[in-house]
Amino acid sequence: MSFSSDKKNRIILYLLEKINEKQTSVVKKTADAFSITPATVYRYLDGLAGEGVLKKVRRGEYELLHKEETVSLSRSKGELESEQVIYDNCMKQWVNDLPENGVHIWEYMFGEMVNNVIDHSEAEHVSITMIKDWLNTAVIISDDGIGIFEKIKNYFGLDSVDDAVNELFKGKLTTDSVNHSGEGIFFTSRIADNFVIVSSGKIFTHKKLEDGYVTDYISGKGTLVYMSLSNHTRKRIQDVFNTFADVDGGFTKTSIAMRNIFDSSPVSRSQAKRLCNRLDRFKEVELDFADMEWMGQGFAHQVFVVFKNEHPEVTITPINMNEDVQRMYNHVIMG
Repeated sequence: MSFSSDKKNRIILYLLEKINEKQTSVVKKTADAFSITPATVYRYLDGLAGEGVLKKVRRGEYELLHKEETVSLSRSKGELESEQVIYDNCMKQWVNDLPENGVHIWEYMFGEMVNNVIDHSEAEHVSITMIKDWLNTAVIISDDGIGIFEKIKNYFGLDSVDDAVNELFKGKLTTDSVNHSGEGIFFTSRIADNFVIVSSGKIFTHKKLEDGYVTDYISGKGTLVYMSLSNHTRKRIQDVFNTFADVDGGFTKTSIAMRNIFDSSPVSRSQAKRLCNRLDRFKEVELDFADMEWMGQGFAHQVFVVFKNEHPEVTITPINMNEDVQRMYNHVIMG
């Protein structure tokens, strides 16, 4: 039986995703999911092995194959002057077979992160690693510079590098406002499927940290950026921008996951003041309380009453509140 090109691609994508997730009984699961015979699934596996997409580890167990390359660049050799030249020489060949939307996303993400290295890191050496398999493409950019969190801490006079990490979650943060908008990390972290920054022993990420490339670097010098994107993504870069823009295209909205800012339920006014720092630069702020069990009265009053009274032009919208958080929110806003 022959299938349409679309169904064949869906079968292959499903099969490889299950292999990548290291699930068991992938042949049976694929056969059941698409109402095909195990023999058909094995035929696909043999074909993919022949194409170098995967290899058989043992009976019934497979793993995806990937290609990987690392490029080292030096500032003293004039190799850190143009992010476009670096993209053309290092990255372009890795993504030129992707759909147009994927290419556009990688052009943006790679360019923004390399530009940060060029303009902000004070690094002499940069290492760029490209990793690609049939499902995903990933890039690791590491440098030997001052470290992004340390630079933010020093520039803004923050108390700790933890405060610097937290400021990145808000967006519109730059140590060079004349030449940079402070949007690159914010939007790249939301466009990428996975995005992690490691520096000064601290981690910036929106998701649970699992990748070994990153965890091995936690104590390293400088800054490491890891980002990955599905080769089959349907994301469009303009859709992500529009989520945080007003009708005129300005970066007026931000969304902050409280679990990324606080290790436990926030209680104090000082915590609230740190959270509210620079929020007056936005028109709309969404605070996501998912996984937060509670919040203190002082914290809630500072955010939803004091800050709101001082900045009535800023709309703060809490979401994903459980009953306890909702009760405290109602308590402070109702006076």
